[in-house]
Amino acid sequence: MHVPLENQIEDMYFSSKILKTNRMNFQIFKSRHFQILLLLLPVWYLVYHYLQPITDWLVDRVLKLESGTRLTEAVRFFIFETPKVVLLLALIIFFVGIVRTWFSPENTRKLLEGKSTFAGNVLASLLGIVTPFCSCSAIPLFLGFVETGVPLGVTFSFLIAAPMINEVAIILLFGLFGWKTALIYVVTGLVIAIFSGWIIGKLKLEHWVQDWVYQTQIGNAGDAKEVQTFASRIVSGYQAVKEIVGKVWIYVAIGIAVGAGVHGYVPQDYMGSLMGKSAWYSVPLSVLIGVPLYSNAAGIIPIVSVLIEKGASLGTSLAFMMSVIGLSLPEMIILKKVLKLPLILTFVGIVATGIMIVGFLFNAIF
Repeated sequence: MHVPLENQIEDMYFSSKILKTNRMNFQIFKSRHFQILLLLLPVWYLVYHYLQPITDWLVDRVLKLESGTRLTEAVRFFIFETPKVVLLLALIIFFVGIVRTWFSPENTRKLLEGKSTFAGNVLASLLGIVTPFCSCSAIPLFLGFVETGVPLGVTFSFLIAAPMINEVAIILLFGLFGWKTALIYVVTGLVIAIFSGWIIGKLKLEHWVQDWVYQTQIGNAGDAKEVQTFASRIVSGYQAVKEIVGKVWIYVAIGIAVGAGVHGYVPQDYMGSLMGKSAWYSVPLSVLIGVPLYSNAAGIIPIVSVLIEKGASLGTSLAFMMSVIGLSLPEMIILKKVLKLPLILTFVGIVATGIMIVGFLFNAIF
C-alpha cells in the first residue's frame, strides 16, 4: 500500500525528534557533572540525616565536655547548626542556580517593560525573589529599568524584593524555624515590596532621580542569547554554590557563633523583657537599630533564631531581620549615585513603616 509523501515526511520528522530526544537524554546521563551530582546527593542526605548523632559524638566523646554546662550547650549549638545551614544552602542554591540560567538582566527588563501600576509592582516583586541581583547591582539595574520605561515604583518593588527575599534568607529560615515561618517571611516581604513600590509610584517622585539618569542610554550587550545545554545548567548550579556559599559561609559561622553565645549565656527573662510582646517599643526600636546596620541573611538569621528561643517575639524578630537585610546601608550609599537624598529618605521611611506594621501585626497574632 502506497503511503502518501506528506505522511512519510511527518513520520520522518517525529522519528528524528524522538531520536534527538533519546540522544540528549543519553548525553545527560553520560555527563560527568550529572554523574557527580548522582554521587553527591546521597552523601548530602546521609550527612544531613545523621548530623545530630555526629554532633553528640564530637561533643561528648571527642571534646569530652561536661554535659549541661553553658559552654557545652553553646559549643553543641555551634557544631550542629553550622554544617546544617551550610548543607541546606549548598543544596538549594545549586537548584536555584540552575533555575537562574533562564533569567538575565535583559530578560528581567523585558518582562517589566510596559508594565505599570499594581500589576507591575506584583510582577517586579516576584521577579525579585528568583533573580540573582544584590545591592551591588542596584545602579546598572536601575539605569536599565529607566531606559526601557519601567515606572519608578515598579523599579523600587524589584529593588526591595531582590535583597530582602533571597534564597539564602528562605533556606535559613526554613532550616532554623520551619516552613511556616519561611512562608510568613516570603509573604510579608512581598507585601512590603509591592505596596512600598506602589506608594512610591503614586507619589510621582521622578523629579528626585538624579538628572543624568534620564540622559543615560544603556547598550544592548545583553541581547545576545547563549544557548544553554542541560550540562551547562548543572555547571551553573555548581558555580552558584561555589560563589554564594564561598561568600557567605564566614557570615554563617560568625552569626551562629554569636547565636551560640546568646544560646548559652544570655538569660531568657532579659531577652523577653527587651524584645518580647510586652515591650511596646520593641518593634520600632528593632527597626531603628536594624536600618543602619549591615549584614546579609546568612549573618543575621542565626542570631534571630536564638533571640526567639530566648524570649524575643516573632514580630519583633521579623522586623529586626527585615530592616537589616532589606534596608542595608551599602545599598543606600550606592543608590545615592542615582537618587537624590529626599527620595532615598522617602524610600527608607516607607519600607521601614511597612516593616513596623508587619512587626506589630505578628506580635498581635502570635
